[in-house]
Amino acid sequence: MDNTVINDPPRVVAIHDLSCFGRCALTVVLPVLSAMGSQAVPIPTALLSTHTGGFSRLHFRDLTGDMREIIAHFERLGLKFDAIYSGFLGSAEQIDIVCDFIGRFGDGIPVLVDPVMGDCGVLYSIYTPEMVLGMAQLCTKADIITPNLTEACFLTGSEQPAGKLNNKKEALGLAERLCTRLRERVGDKKIVITGIRYGEMIGNAYVSPGKNCRLAGTPYSGQDFPGSGELFASVLLGSIMQGAPFDTAVERAAAFTFRVIIETQKAMTPAREGVLFEKFLRELAE
Repeated sequence: MDNTVINDPPRVVAIHDLSCFGRCALTVVLPVLSAMGSQAVPIPTALLSTHTGGFSRLHFRDLTGDMREIIAHFERLGLKFDAIYSGFLGSAEQIDIVCDFIGRFGDGIPVLVDPVMGDCGVLYSIYTPEMVLGMAQLCTKADIITPNLTEACFLTGSEQPAGKLNNKKEALGLAERLCTRLRERVGDKKIVITGIRYGEMIGNAYVSPGKNCRLAGTPYSGQDFPGSGELFASVLLGSIMQGAPFDTAVERAAAFTFRVIIETQKAMTPAREGVLFEKFLRELAE
């Protein structure tokens, strides 16, 4: 008789939209966290037939009211969670809901906020100055934040760099300045700034309290894919839930995301369909 004791997996709340086709948001987050040994508990913020990048005439349903009802039911059940991961939020009201949720459920557990607001130097069309301020407030409640370069600049009121940077020294200098301003704005967090282009590379700058900012780069593939940010953040948080140190988790997430992007390009998958991560999921359990 096998007397092996199987412990309950850590329970991670994932607050994201559900885009049915296109490999992004919850359709990336849930399988990755599950493969890495966590029970992923979704709170969907919106329902879309596809994501908005490269598709038209899509179906969209706002789920703000449903978020409130789901959270209220979780409270009645007395559920406890081991981590919280917040992604794209589509209104100031949703940002307020997540701030309140973290206040109720987030005490003493890792909270990762990916402040999804824009890319390539511009905010998404729905994002107002009020929402940027709200997202900055949400970041104050996190332990880990993972803005891309555009989002880090908007969160700190910094000027967007004009094009890619020339070399790693320039990129690291920019990252250090942004991390300093982010800490002044949202507190002494673990920070990853993703998508910093320099030379022929793309890098992630990361820093944790008491340590110097570091920059880990991979060759830039020349193509951007929807869902790659969620893939990176999910592997990052999943690695932390497996017990990995923050620095190790960042480097693992970056390497895994880069590999999946390269394999997706080899398969000539249309960019709007996202990255082909499925066949690599078993590696994340190791």
